[in-house]
Amino acid sequence: MFSAPAWLRDLGFASWLVVGFVLVIVGLVWLLGQTSTIVMPVILALVLGAVAGPIVDALERRGLPRAAGAGLVLLGLVIIGAAVFALIVHGISANSSDISTKASQGLDKIEGWFKDLGVDDTQDAKDALKKDLPQIRETLVNGVSAGIEGLTSLGFFLAFATLGTFFVLKDAPVMARFTNTHMGLPEQVASTVTSEVASALRNYFTGVTIIAAFNGLMVGLGALILGVPLAGTIAIVTFVTAYVPFVGAWAAGIFAFVIALGTQGTTDAVILGLIIFLANGALQNILQPFVFGATLSLNPLVVLVVTIGAGSLFGMVGLTLAAPLTSAGVHISQRLRAEREAERAPPPAGASPEPAGA
Repeated sequence: MFSAPAWLRDLGFASWLVVGFVLVIVGLVWLLGQTSTIVMPVILALVLGAVAGPIVDALERRGLPRAAGAGLVLLGLVIIGAAVFALIVHGISANSSDISTKASQGLDKIEGWFKDLGVDDTQDAKDALKKDLPQIRETLVNGVSAGIEGLTSLGFFLAFATLGTFFVLKDAPVMARFTNTHMGLPEQVASTVTSEVASALRNYFTGVTIIAAFNGLMVGLGALILGVPLAGTIAIVTFVTAYVPFVGAWAAGIFAFVIALGTQGTTDAVILGLIIFLANGALQNILQPFVFGATLSLNPLVVLVVTIGAGSLFGMVGLTLAAPLTSAGVHISQRLRAEREAERAPPPAGASPEPAGA
């Protein structure tokens, strides 16, 4: 009777494991799509709770009831979000017609460049862009709600996320204890997992905020020095969109470049484009290893690969959570390995052995 060699049996077993893993991933993607109305605000609430939780802990240590501290922190988050949103909307709304005109002038110049290079089929592309330019304000203002697929109402999303954030901030210790005792792992190991995940989320958004502030400052100052209109709005848009990894800052940079081209001319537009390129490219690549190295202990290339890969599978959720969860996995494995090695290490010289039955 024929018996398959051991390596072939192992390969077949591993293949079925891979198939099962892929099916689980596909099922998770489908489930997220079907339940995004609830899942998306819950994920946002968990992220905000992990990031802002230490502030509530500090207020509680100072004698403030946890519910009151959670309410104060949530109020601060709402005020910050509303202020940023209002600044962007006001800057774009007050200048929406001017933006369309100036961006259209910039597109005319870009079309001229292509014609000088012998490319004559740019008229259709330019006409399509000009048709979309009057919708810049609506796109930037409503882009967030359009990007959250499956939501029946942006108002419901914000209300649910706000309510969820309050309860996550208020009941974080209770939720952590419940999770640690129901993960199916030893409680000490479960505590390591949850604490590292929360820490990775805080560290990731700390790093992203530093990089976003750097990008916004560089691009905003460049636009201000060159006299480009809406320099403040450009800086704020650059800062906010930097939270969308690898995509948002460049989209804001293209927007700023086209406005500069239409208002200040080719030379200033090229200078601002160089500033944008340096801020989002060379200088950011110098800054990122220090920021993410200090906050996540991850190489920027690893951050790029896992972010793009998870974004392809899970959309905005994957883009946002891939890097911190990868960092959490690395730290969890390191801590568990260190704890196992400490348990196996021989007792220090001169230490009396523990009595049997103690």
